[in-house]
Amino acid sequence: MKMNIMKLIAGMIVVSALFEVSLSAQDRNEVIAVYNEGAKAMQTDVPAAIAAFEKVITLSDQVGETANDLKQNAVKALPGLYYKLAAAAYNEKKSAVEIISAAKLAGTMSEKYASATHMENSKKILVNGYYKMASEFFAAKDFDNAMLAFDSVLALNPDHIASIYNKAQIYRTREEADLFEQTVDLFLSKLDPAKDADKATQAKGSALEYFRAAGGKANNANKLDDALTLLNKAAKYGDDKTMFYYFADVYNKQNNFKSGAEYAQKGLDLETGDAEAKAMFYYQLAVAQVGKGETSAACASFKNAQYGPFAEAAKAQRTNLKCE
Repeated sequence: MKMNIMKLIAGMIVVSALFEVSLSAQDRNEVIAVYNEGAKAMQTDVPAAIAAFEKVITLSDQVGETANDLKQNAVKALPGLYYKLAAAAYNEKKSAVEIISAAKLAGTMSEKYASATHMENSKKILVNGYYKMASEFFAAKDFDNAMLAFDSVLALNPDHIASIYNKAQIYRTREEADLFEQTVDLFLSKLDPAKDADKATQAKGSALEYFRAAGGKANNANKLDDALTLLNKAAKYGDDKTMFYYFADVYNKQNNFKSGAEYAQKGLDLETGDAEAKAMFYYQLAVAQVGKGETSAACASFKNAQYGPFAEAAKAQRTNLKCE
């Protein structure tokens, strides 16, 4: 009797095992079918392929070890598919918001499925998306939002020189002189001297022009110390004849006639125009020469300054000095 019971139990175990094998095979076939759907859709319908491969992973976890190979193949395929969606959004010139959203999702999925290459490439698209957004805000003169978007770019890529330059231009527009100077200097430090010479020239010209104008304005307001500070900032970015004129004028007003004469001469050396163009520098040179007691030289310089807007003042000075 006991022997018959044992045989019955053994038979049930065998049947159960055979049923489990059959069920496992059936479940794997279901995963294969879904996997094939994803593989077929990869070239023509990326969202459908993604949905299929995500389902493969879910089903594989339910089936177990027998479907691990299918799961691994799906895991390998998914980061590239999410990246493909992000790249399509960028290449098709979708809105900045759409590009950013697709790139963020691609980056998240690349991290989830451990694909460093696709994560890095998704990050590049995300940078482009934020830069597109920033450029649109910049063009619309919405500088607050442009600044936020440029900062998002730089958080991802601190060497994105276009964003640094545009931030500098925003600071210039806002007349935030210290931040403008810092950002221009940062931009220049990022450039390749050989490849980016034109960019450096443009940035230096912008900074020189800004600080030269600010120095001239301070000079006109008789804020001479402020004027010198601003003009010295301008001088970091190159030589300029108008800047030298302002230097000469400020130093002459401060009775620093030696420096006044030096900068007036520097301006003359750069001025290649006619006698009227040179008059402004001769006038400052003459003022400095008078201050130094060089009357004869001053008379000659005032004579050369008798052109255009300086003509009357130079003539009066020659009369005062009793020039021949």
